[in-house]
Amino acid sequence: MSILTCLRRISLREATQHQRCRPLWVVVAFLLAILFTRTLTDGLAAQVVSPVATDTPAAEVTATASGGQPTASNEPSASVPSETVAQLPVAGNLAADQIKALVRARILALIRARIALSNAQETDSEETVLLPMVMGGAMTPSTANLTIVPAATVTTIAMMTPDTAHGREEATPTPVIEDAPTEPTATATPLRAVAALAEPTPDGSPRTAQVSILMYHYLSEPPADANIYRRDLSVAPSLFAQHLDRLLAEGYTTIRLDDLLLNLTQGAPLPPKPVILTFDDGYRDNYINAFPLLKERGMTATFFIVTDFIDEQRPEYLSWDMVREMYAGGMAIESHGRNHASLANRDADYLVWQALGSLETIEFELGVRPRFVSYPAGDYDENTIRIFQSANYWAGVTTKQGATHSSGDLFQLRRVRVRGTTTADDLVGLLAIEW
Repeated sequence: MSILTCLRRISLREATQHQRCRPLWVVVAFLLAILFTRTLTDGLAAQVVSPVATDTPAAEVTATASGGQPTASNEPSASVPSETVAQLPVAGNLAADQIKALVRARILALIRARIALSNAQETDSEETVLLPMVMGGAMTPSTANLTIVPAATVTTIAMMTPDTAHGREEATPTPVIEDAPTEPTATATPLRAVAALAEPTPDGSPRTAQVSILMYHYLSEPPADANIYRRDLSVAPSLFAQHLDRLLAEGYTTIRLDDLLLNLTQGAPLPPKPVILTFDDGYRDNYINAFPLLKERGMTATFFIVTDFIDEQRPEYLSWDMVREMYAGGMAIESHGRNHASLANRDADYLVWQALGSLETIEFELGVRPRFVSYPAGDYDENTIRIFQSANYWAGVTTKQGATHSSGDLFQLRRVRVRGTTTADDLVGLLAIEW
């Protein structure tokens, strides 16, 4: 029976099982094996370059059998170990045992190259890409400006997400970057740029400081139908300008909360007449009216923002572009919680959701971590302080009246409320009180 007759069988199984076809199939298989082996060895031998340096990358140079001219290869770039290929003989003068050795060496080199490439890809996949934050404008990260941070610097902490169906929070892991290699620098500004702060490690000496922390809210004329609370919290831009001019005339210097903290914890000196300006809630008129007046005079202030309100793009509150511009212009941006809800009488899960949610949002948008919290509506308790302190906040400001601060009570810093009826003379009188 001929090969053609066997091939006409309905199936390969039937042909191979036929008693007269079996010897023919054995011959065919043997011939195909010889052809395949010759093709493989000829192709591999044709790629050998003689001599080849022991550290030549496998993907850089190969040679043709005709003239040994280098040709491009699609193999991964990896160094061939010296014990695998060392002073290979010229192709064309190879004995059978040499060809076998070359085949074995080449296969080993390819395997090692594949392993090296695989390890490199796994390393890349375990790294975290941090987008740089652009100060003073919308963020436009590009791949050329990406910062690669090894996965070892990233830890996972519990980021709480509200579960409205159960009235409590559900923990979901969220990566938080620790010790990022660099902090973005602000654009040129007449004020001292707000940069990443070194943690103020207390030196153990108890201290007190008399520094007024002024508390503003709205910086605009209240609407005609405003209620008593809105009118009380609204300072007209012209009145605010008078406040600033009077402060300068009286010799006051605006400082930041971290300056006060360094004084309390380490004894860092303060100017003769320091004062801190703070704004709660993050209203849009803070950007429209307060920010230009402060910049004109080279003064600074701290703005406590409600991050969810900005994310929701509420028209009466700041936008992130405004916040970035204010930060680049020398203003400090700190936390007022996620949604201005009371932080008193809350369980730990809820407080973690508030503390970390606000912190991570501000850090993402500005590239700098907030270190201070203003308790919404002044509501807090010991559990609130404990959670925010564990989240690596450094201090908290209250709505309690006063200007004397203690190094042993950093999460209950007192403030001086500024009302819509507070004149420049009234303000100077409040600053003179020792309380």
